[in-house]
Amino acid sequence: MITRLLVANRGEIARRVFRTCRALGVSTVAVFSDPDAGLPHVREADLAVRLPGARPAETYLDVGRILDACRAAGADAVHPGYGFLSESAEFARAVLDAGLVWVGPPPGAIAAMGSKIEAKRLMQEAGVPVLPTLAADGGGDGWEYPVLVKASAGGGGRGMRVVRDPALLDAEVAAASREALAAFGDGAVFVEPLLEGARHVEVQVLADAQGTVWALGERECSVQRRHQKVVEECPSPGVTPELRERLCAAAVRAARAIGYVGAGTVEFLVRGDRVAFLEMNTRLQVEHPVTELVHGLDLVRAQLEVAEGRPLPPEPPAPRGHAVEARLYAEDDAYVPQTGVLHRFEVTGDVRVDAGVESGSVVSPYYDAMLAKVIAYGATRAEAIRKLTAALRGARLHGPVTNRGLLLRVLTDPAFLAGDTHTGFLDAWGPPPAPPPPDGTAVLAAALALAAANRRSATVLRSLPGGWRNVRSQPRVARFAEAEAGYDPLPDGVVVVAAEPERVVLERDGVRRSFDVAVYGDGRVHVDGESGHVVLTPLPRLPEPVERVAPGSLPAPMPGTVLRVEVAPGDRVSGGQAVLVLEAMKMEHRVTAPADGVVSEVLVEKGRQVEAGTVLVVIAPPAESQASGGGSRGGRDGCPGGGGPPGALDTGTGAPPEGGADVSEAAPGRVAAGEEES
Repeated sequence: MITRLLVANRGEIARRVFRTCRALGVSTVAVFSDPDAGLPHVREADLAVRLPGARPAETYLDVGRILDACRAAGADAVHPGYGFLSESAEFARAVLDAGLVWVGPPPGAIAAMGSKIEAKRLMQEAGVPVLPTLAADGGGDGWEYPVLVKASAGGGGRGMRVVRDPALLDAEVAAASREALAAFGDGAVFVEPLLEGARHVEVQVLADAQGTVWALGERECSVQRRHQKVVEECPSPGVTPELRERLCAAAVRAARAIGYVGAGTVEFLVRGDRVAFLEMNTRLQVEHPVTELVHGLDLVRAQLEVAEGRPLPPEPPAPRGHAVEARLYAEDDAYVPQTGVLHRFEVTGDVRVDAGVESGSVVSPYYDAMLAKVIAYGATRAEAIRKLTAALRGARLHGPVTNRGLLLRVLTDPAFLAGDTHTGFLDAWGPPPAPPPPDGTAVLAAALALAAANRRSATVLRSLPGGWRNVRSQPRVARFAEAEAGYDPLPDGVVVVAAEPERVVLERDGVRRSFDVAVYGDGRVHVDGESGHVVLTPLPRLPEPVERVAPGSLPAPMPGTVLRVEVAPGDRVSGGQAVLVLEAMKMEHRVTAPADGVVSEVLVEKGRQVEAGTVLVVIAPPAESQASGGGSRGGRDGCPGGGGPPGALDTGTGAPPEGGADVSEAAPGRVAAGEEES
């Protein structure tokens, strides 16, 4: 019997496992890197052990230190979570050799599926349909493109590249290999045909040591970006009963072929009647909650019971209803990860929230950018989607930019609502639309809240209205980088019901609307209301001097490490050409030239750690570079820096422009800068 369980992972999955352990009376042990010391999973465990290491991204991959933590805390079992060492046969063997209970499949089964190349061979022998494997070390001239480069180990979209041009194959294979090595400690990759227009459908399996294997239906995982899942649901709206039977039978054959024990997932591509095995994940999946809600079970509890040797019942519980999960990431519309303090994190409604963060948590650059999974269950698919949409729209998310806007676009898209999705669903959308202007009433609420805050902080004449004058010469206006609002006199038809620094209630044409307003140390003004969430950047009355930035400067859009510098001073570059590669959140991010030009300066070198906004490279237009030899980087002269457009990060843009605050008030008060959240 397991008495004390160590979770060799972090964040959301660690908290998820701890929740089941508390219900079962099992003592828990957390491990943590230095950047994770303040995360909730550390506090919620009964015991916690620090994993020292100079490179935080590698901390949870150190087998020796994790086993040392088991001994120090007296753990008798290990749960690997997902990612990191969860699919390492060597780690599983080391845990078992140390006399501990391994809450996962046998090392042999992990090894069999650990290499996707070998896994496909084994599945073919077991009668599971597979796509052909192409050699990653050449021979691409005769292939039919596009093809997909994939990491042989790991998952989550890392080490994966779509190649449409044969000339780019070698470079993409090398990039995928580097990314796989950084994420999983194994740089092996392979190539297979890209089955475009297919659905990504997976089957949850659960097996015990006595030979019983359950297939717990299928999950639809086709809505993806960067080959990582964004929205998942159970069951799939595109799977017929006959196809479901085929998929579940193939998944059971796959599990039996390798002597599988525990929870795992068999993934397939489905296009029409064609089914092709993708891979088997020998661990719990991120999206397991949708299966739990539909089947009414706790998969973590089942994992623990199977690890203790208990048999499963002969048949799995029958499915009922529908569940949809959305992954909430700290990233912008171009899928660029964001970092910083999450000032407020509140998601309410009839939903389940599996989160690795809470209000006040710091999102670091060292790990995956996922903040939480928000899961809704309903008797029907439409009911589940409606609940999830309402919860996301009403969530209070103050801090780094999130992908909430993207999730709401997906959940309200007619094709998604009709169940018509495939793995290229998001790619077909093209570039993200320009954000709409802020809601005018929300901007007015922000102005009134800031005025109320100034009155609250006034040290003299507090009884007078803010900005009071004997003779008024002009209306009072609050100016933000995104919009402005006149608030004294009020716009026609608007009545202020209440105006406090944290809450404003306005009535227009007989309809009352309430707004929650929050301002943090960074000065950004967050306004939450029925119309959504707005972030405003107040403009300062007297702007502070800022450092002049050379025209054509490419700033780092996020903290990270310079992995490669692709250009040198004097090189000619074309728009879209990669000039530098950053490594952040275990992914490679290419910084590209915004237009044709000549490299005038390279200001960083390989291996350097950079902060967001650090100027990396300066590119001048060809004619200008010949005439002047490049631009100046200097000076605090009180003038905002000019310059050309920032560089791009993959399909995104560089760092946002700086802003400030201007709220016309006589009483003292300070407001500063921010950016609008999507």
